[in-house]
Amino acid sequence: MPLNEVVAVLQDLNEFVVSLDRLGSRQASGNTDEYTVGKFIADWDVARRLARARRVISVALDAQLSEEDNAEIDALCDQGRFYGTDSAISPSTDQSS
Repeated sequence: MPLNEVVAVLQDLNEFVVSLDRLGSRQASGNTDEYTVGKFIADWDVARRLARARRVISVALDAQLSEEDNAEIDALCDQGRFYGTDSAISPSTDQSS
């Protein structure tokens, strides 16, 4: 995997983690609302940038692992929780913790 792609992915992920943490802190203190989070996601092109990060990692794994290993990883990823599906539990309604 080219170093410049790794650095770009890490920069994107760092921006998202720090920014979402700051937004969460502001939301917890009542200084922002859900609209601000949505605006951040749209304005910062979060979906496209995360999709690119996923692609970079996937391509690197494809090059390093066997077809069988990659199929296993794909199957595990398909078991994730996805917003908008019946199986995804909203954190606000999850009573297990």
